[in-house]
Parts: sequence; C-alpha cells; structure tokens
Amino acid sequence: MSEQPDYSRLAGGAALGARLRRLSERIDRESAQLYAEFGIEFEQRWFGILNQIMRNGPMTVGDIASALRLTHVSISQARRSLEAKGFVHSLTDGKDARRRPIALTPKGEALTRELAGLWQALGASAAELNAEAGDLIPLLDRLDDALAERSLLDRALAHAARP
Repeated sequence: MSEQPDYSRLAGGAALGARLRRLSERIDRESAQLYAEFGIEFEQRWFGILNQIMRNGPMTVGDIASALRLTHVSISQARRSLEAKGFVHSLTDGKDARRRPIALTPKGEALTRELAGLWQALGASAAELNAEAGDLIPLLDRLDDALAERSLLDRALAHAARP
C-alpha cells in the first residue's frame, strides 16, 4: 500500500492553516514526550501562563490572554486545569472584586524550578530548528503583521462570490 500524498505540502499556501496546525501539534506532542521522559506531568498549553506569571507576578486571565494574544476562553480552560493540579490559585483584588489575579502556589513554584532545565533545552532546540529552517521567525512576524493589516476573513470575503 502506498503512502498518501502530503496534502498540506501539495496545496501550498491554500493549506496554510492546516500546515501550521500540524506543526503546532507536532511540537506540542514532542514537548509532551520530553516531559514524560523525565517523569513530569506537564501540558504544553500551561507554559505561556506559567511563563507570564513568573515574569510579571500575579496576572488576570484577561491580562495573560492579551499578553499571549490568545483567547480568554483558551486561557481560562488552561487556568482551570492548572488550578485542578494545584499549580496556581486565584487571588482577590482588594480594589476590584471582579479582578481575580492568578498566582503560583508553592507546588507551582517547585514545578517551574524543576522545569527550568527542560525549558532551556526546548528553547535551544527551537532556536536550532529556526536556524535550520532559514530564520523562520521574521517570516512568522510578517504573517502576523499581514493578518493584523487585513484579516483572513476580509481577504476571503473579497475573493468569495456572493449569491
């Protein structure tokens, strides 16, 4: 039986979303395998939240979502799973009861210390991959900027035939 053709490669730019999703899933899967190799239960989606709290101290879901340019829903879901594992907890804001900053628990602080070496290894590996790919980061920046200038929705609507 022959191997299926690689649709994402064959379709080029028309499959941009599928190609980026595939690469993202692979990076997340292989990162999870690295954590498992070291016997650490860790979900890659937690990294951005923990990293932001480590850099900035307690932050709200909205502040984290804004910093990472991800949806509030995505950050809320990850926060809930981090809370369930005991790595973060919500604080009360004395000035505004609606604000619920998230902070690391002692267990979360211990986890981030334990992961520091693996995160350095992943960062070095990412830099290596970027170099092998011909310095992809500026191209991703350009893609981000192009979408900020004119969304995919607006571009597709300009090409779509209306009934």
